[in-house]
Amino acid sequence: MGVDGRLRAIVRLSQAMAAAPTAIESWRAAACGALEALGGSFGALSVWERDLGRLKVLVNAGARVDGEEEFPEDETYPVHEFPEIAEFLHGRWAGGGGPQAWVETAAGPAVAPASDGPGGSGGSGGPGYNRRRMAALRRRGRGCCVVAPIVLHGRAWGELYVARPPEAPLFDAADADFATVIASVVAAGIAQTERLEEVRRLAFTDPLTGLANRRAVDVRLDEAIVRYQEEGAVVSLVVCDLNGLKKVNDTQGHAAGDRLLERFATLLSVCGARLPGALVARLGGDEFCLLTVGPTSDEVLAVAAEVCERAAGLDLGEGVACGIASTGDPIGEVGSARRLFRLADAAQYRAKAARAGGPVVAGRDGAVLRLADAGVEGRGERRRFRDAPGSTGSA
Repeated sequence: MGVDGRLRAIVRLSQAMAAAPTAIESWRAAACGALEALGGSFGALSVWERDLGRLKVLVNAGARVDGEEEFPEDETYPVHEFPEIAEFLHGRWAGGGGPQAWVETAAGPAVAPASDGPGGSGGSGGPGYNRRRMAALRRRGRGCCVVAPIVLHGRAWGELYVARPPEAPLFDAADADFATVIASVVAAGIAQTERLEEVRRLAFTDPLTGLANRRAVDVRLDEAIVRYQEEGAVVSLVVCDLNGLKKVNDTQGHAAGDRLLERFATLLSVCGARLPGALVARLGGDEFCLLTVGPTSDEVLAVAAEVCERAAGLDLGEGVACGIASTGDPIGEVGSARRLFRLADAAQYRAKAARAGGPVVAGRDGAVLRLADAGVEGRGERRRFRDAPGSTGSA
């Protein structure tokens, strides 16, 4: 591939990573783009898990062999087995300097070294020296590979790996230098992806509790209602309102109120984990919710009952009012997310007004359906529920 072709390959790789909607797709774009640019048959992207001392493969692209998955869950390599990797993993670089890529072959050190660096003429043993990687190349039917360290924010992030079959020309020093350039482009793409992921995380996360926020619930609930309408999947929404938060804030301070919110968030998350795929969220203020798709309404009720029981035992607050609306119960047609939310909200207010020790379930309490279906007139009735004798009010 000539200079113009390599420039075009770099541009395509950069554009593909920038257009990737998720981190996983960005990793795949990096591996695929690298193997295309270097004329390889296989490419992989790995990240250094510093706390575990190993490289974890994020994606395998191209011609995979038996045992290689596109997105492996547990393909890892201890760094201590690869001294040429360990040489760059513990370093820091600044001012544009950095480690260079190197070449290894299945037959041993038979190609000219790449630029000085790990595995190169100034590195540990020259290309092809690592016997474990040589054996791995032979075992997987590959003739040679080029390995490019990825440096992000001045620290080693992982490696980019591209291989060719035995019948293809061996990678040379020029290929290794080009792989170094590719790795820097990939690093820039990863940095952009991480920034976007952080923006998404902040947009859909409650900053105090770390749970999902109302925006995340709205998106997930809309998707859930589509599944209900198309597949008949059971969708359940549990709305919880902490009792006594205002009193805690007024008498013990907002720091204590925040502790109550955080403790209940943890409690709800732990209980919600019993329901596969459940989304646990803070809607705002003292309101939380649990959204599930798939579990039966009785399974959701059992978890909600546990939430109420455990919340009553917290050393702060006065327990929780909990309402449930599930398409698995006789609640009529649910044509929108708003309808399910209205039912769960009405059930929660019913529980609050009655100082119920457990959840109130729409479809199993006629007053809830009547309240939810009352429309504008129901606002006054809802207020009467909230202000009924024994009600603790909104906080």
